[in-house]
Amino acid sequence: MAIYGILKAINGIINALKGIIDAINVIINAINGIINAIEVIIDAINGMINAINGIFNSIDGIFNAKNGIFNATNGIINSINGIVNAIYGIFKAIHAIFEAI
Repeated sequence: MAIYGILKAINGIINALKGIIDAINVIINAINGIINAIEVIIDAINGMINAINGIFNSIDGIFNAKNGIFNATNGIINSINGIVNAIYGIFKAIHAIFEAI
């Protein structure tokens, strides 16, 4: 009977060790879950940062486009001034020809 009791006690110890191992596995899984959640939070923050950077890049693009419009408008005005000056020069040349005659 003593041997049976000893074997039962050993079996109880083994079962207790299995329980401890199972508990450790639960703790490890919980820690992994926490790590995964932190990674999701970090990814979300990175996504927000990328979105904010995208907004700033879009704003920069708008200002660059506005500057491009102003530059193009100035180019048109300068071209018109050049045409007007050329026409004025032609009339001055014609006038000089008539004065020479």
